[in-house]
Amino acid sequence: MTVNDVLERAAPGFRPKVALILGSGLGGFVEEVAEVAAIPYADLPGFPRPTVGGHAGRLVLGHVGSTPVAVLQGRAHYYERGKADEMKGAIEALAGLGCETLLQTNAAGSLRLDMPPGSVMAISDHINIAGINPLFGVATGDRRFVDMVDAYDPTLRSKLLEAAKAANVVCHEGVYIFFSGPSFETPAEIRAARVLGADAVGMSTAPETILARHAGLKVAALSLVTNYAAGLVPGALAHEQTLSVAAAAGDKVRLVLRTFLERCA
Repeated sequence: MTVNDVLERAAPGFRPKVALILGSGLGGFVEEVAEVAAIPYADLPGFPRPTVGGHAGRLVLGHVGSTPVAVLQGRAHYYERGKADEMKGAIEALAGLGCETLLQTNAAGSLRLDMPPGSVMAISDHINIAGINPLFGVATGDRRFVDMVDAYDPTLRSKLLEAAKAANVVCHEGVYIFFSGPSFETPAEIRAARVLGADAVGMSTAPETILARHAGLKVAALSLVTNYAAGLVPGALAHEQTLSVAAAAGDKVRLVLRTFLERCA
């Protein structure tokens, strides 16, 4: 049975307009969705099997306002299995289902003292410093040469910022730098990232953006800052801190997403 067969059986005739990927600790946004169907990734051929806390591994189909959405409650990361294209099957399936836009969220570390934990940032561009690409060996012909100018769609980003303003949420803009993980970055790596122009750091999002652009989807992304990056302030880093701050401040992202999606119909 194909992914399309499973989805058609679960939600006959449902055609989402926007796909969402919910990052670490942000899966609670599904409570905003008027659910039509919820399907475990395990039942969807080609979908990932997340192994990290805060990633439930479900596809939720439904509506936010009148906008039909497909919500990926959790993602798989490169560091979990050493596969850069872990999200390929899911993203291509949602593009095939009719999604036009991929809206991503993630938990990130801040490289700016004026963007403390609890802040929200709209991603304007990314730096892929990890040296891996999800199109390695899987894209063929000229389609493998994906244009990454405006990879994060400027019009969608403007609408995200407008939604944040309407929701009374301060939303920064900045460049996200992708490290492979799973170890956190060293202070020296963070100093180098600042020189390169990065504002936030994380272990996801860039591969999914590349896959989405390859599939013809427009992309927008929000980072929830859960910590200062290594070396900016004293203290060690831990994933538990990521989940704790995401739980405490995640309502900001939830409110921006809801406002944005209600305006997408």
